[in-house]
Amino acid sequence: MSASSDENWLYTISSKRRLLDFNLKEVWRYRDLLFLFVKRDIVTVYKQTILGPLWYLIQPLFTAITFTLIFNKVANIDTGSVPPFLFNLAGITVWNYFKTCLTATSDTFKSNSGIFSKVYFPRIISPLSVIISNLFKFSIQLVIFIGFYIYYTLSGASITITSSVLFFPFLIFVMGLLGLGFGMIISSLVTKYRDLKYLLNFGTQLLMYTSAVMYPLALMQEKLPKFAWLVEYNPVAYVIEATRYMLLGTGIISVNGLLYTIVCTLVLLFFGLLIFNRTEKTFLDTV
Repeated sequence: MSASSDENWLYTISSKRRLLDFNLKEVWRYRDLLFLFVKRDIVTVYKQTILGPLWYLIQPLFTAITFTLIFNKVANIDTGSVPPFLFNLAGITVWNYFKTCLTATSDTFKSNSGIFSKVYFPRIISPLSVIISNLFKFSIQLVIFIGFYIYYTLSGASITITSSVLFFPFLIFVMGLLGLGFGMIISSLVTKYRDLKYLLNFGTQLLMYTSAVMYPLALMQEKLPKFAWLVEYNPVAYVIEATRYMLLGTGIISVNGLLYTIVCTLVLLFFGLLIFNRTEKTFLDTV
């Protein structure tokens, strides 16, 4: 084929890519496929289950009830004027979004190996679809939280929504990117080290307990100052604490803590894209 005819190709698919070549323009060209993946993730997850999307409601409610009984009734953790159940539900709702983004994206290469080996498209679309589709689950759980918020407000509970709630969507955006970056790093490592998949389930449980999901951040600093660094160096904890301040008027918003979270998110996202971009070239040899 002549050189002039080679120049007529619209796209060139090649494994020779620069390490920092993220090719975001190509992702935009495949945006229709991204929306199809989002639809697939929403429809197929609970397609053959009995309760279907009701699992979106059951899981946070039962978790909030369990935390209320154990940490507030038995351990006597004080949540101030905020009802303990609503306090826990606010933290669980935000935590669940981060957790599902992390665990789902961490399985990208293994769960999509069949598609990746047959059809070309930007591989980053797969984890991106997970982040977007999980917003649907998060929205349902947020509606449940709003329902209980209205109930407790009518019951006379001393809770208020602060004006800073306008920044709440930004916090969710940060949580999604944090889960995406962390998940892509783990997904890339799992292709060679399968043990990480088993450690992830255990690690997320430990991470939840150091994310101030079921207790105020100040409580850890007051009661266990020697171990408070476990929470203070956890970027997720600052988002959950800020969420409760915005939605319930309890706790504080740590500006330095949120800046630390944003920096951690950008660093993890950068290295996640870097490692993911490198792994996608050779992962079929190890998966």
